Amino acid sequence: MIDRIQRALPAAQPHSIEPAKAQQAFSQFLKEAINEVNRQQIESDQLTTKLVKGENIDLHTVMIASQKASISLQLALEVRNKVIEAYQEVMRMQV
Repeated sequence: MIDRIQRALPAAQPHSIEPAKAQQAFSQFLKEAINEVNRQQIESDQLTTKLVKGENIDLHTVMIASQKASISLQLALEVRNKVIEAYQEVMRMQV
């Protein structure tokens, strides 16, 4: 994940990165991550539908796709929770 953010940022010293560029790179990273979670959920749903319809698909393939989708969704929720906690902590700070 960190590699993706670093690739999205221009090659520069850590102290010379403009906040707007960092914000844009982080925003793009979040969009890609959410799209990937969505893609895995859709793939899992499609494979489950094929299995239910009786199409020629292995059960273990369906189960693996389902677990990948579940784990990626759980990860996304935990990241969201940590971001909200960090935001709340910053808002509690006295200036």
